[in-house]
Amino acid sequence: MRSLTVFGPATAVVLALVMAAHGAAAQDAMKIAVGQRGNWNMMMAALGQTKGIFRRHGITLDILYTAGGGETLQAIISNSVDVGIGPGTMAVLGAYQKGAPLRIIGAESTGAADFWYARTELGLGSLRDARSETTIAYSTSGASTHGMALAFVKAYGLKSKLVATGNPQVTFTAVMTGQIDVGWSSPPVGLTALQEGKIRIVGRANDLPNMRSETIRVITANKENVVVKPAIYNRFMKAYRETLAWAYAGDEAVEIYARETDIPVPVARQVRDEFFAWPALDPDRINGLEPQMEDAIAFKYLRKPLTDSEVADLITIPPRE
Repeated sequence: MRSLTVFGPATAVVLALVMAAHGAAAQDAMKIAVGQRGNWNMMMAALGQTKGIFRRHGITLDILYTAGGGETLQAIISNSVDVGIGPGTMAVLGAYQKGAPLRIIGAESTGAADFWYARTELGLGSLRDARSETTIAYSTSGASTHGMALAFVKAYGLKSKLVATGNPQVTFTAVMTGQIDVGWSSPPVGLTALQEGKIRIVGRANDLPNMRSETIRVITANKENVVVKPAIYNRFMKAYRETLAWAYAGDEAVEIYARETDIPVPVARQVRDEFFAWPALDPDRINGLEPQMEDAIAFKYLRKPLTDSEVADLITIPPRE
């Protein structure tokens, strides 16, 4: 007859601690580089971490915010982080062609809410009116805002000087103190000044041809990591998708976002609902590669278009389960 072992209260406590320790050890730590803290679209990893979604999938995130997509891309290439969120698609294509060990594991933004603005007193009505002495901002070289600034120059035949200014907050200060003429931003930065009449929007990313339909930012990883530990990246993307679904299902994510960025809840809700419609953040669709490759060649990111086999090698989005 099998004997029955009865554990006392002290033993039960020890077992509970052991089980808790085992659960903690089961968590995989992932370092994440994110371009631009505060932008709704860039905050999905942080929101999912706060909600506990990534932890439910066995992942603990260590999030680093960069000054832009160019810095994020460099962190991935050097294998300093496990996931890079938001580098510009054209820059990723170009780095891959040059031999960088990259994988695209998801789309980050299709279309863009980014806008360019100037102090109202400057009298600039549109980027079309920018002169050769007009300075125009972008975040970092290789970021999507760099590609957009170059596209404005091409589309409007501008001779203006492009200047890397970092994140929207730093850029706003540079504009308001007269260090630069035209700044770049993404909601919510600049909305209050716009409402107060201190600045005027002189260009929007979606003014550019095809911009609304092109995936301008992506989610990236180092090839070596994806090959060695694909299961972790599958779980990461599963948690990322779950976070997006939750973020658009109600106002809980909006309230957390408002608290994290120190803005009023109504403004946070406006940012989500008016500037970042759900389809724009769908991680499973990458659109407009062909026209982006054409622009990438014109802007010296690419020497020639990637082949179909190269595209298939680069874009390896984990399938939905």
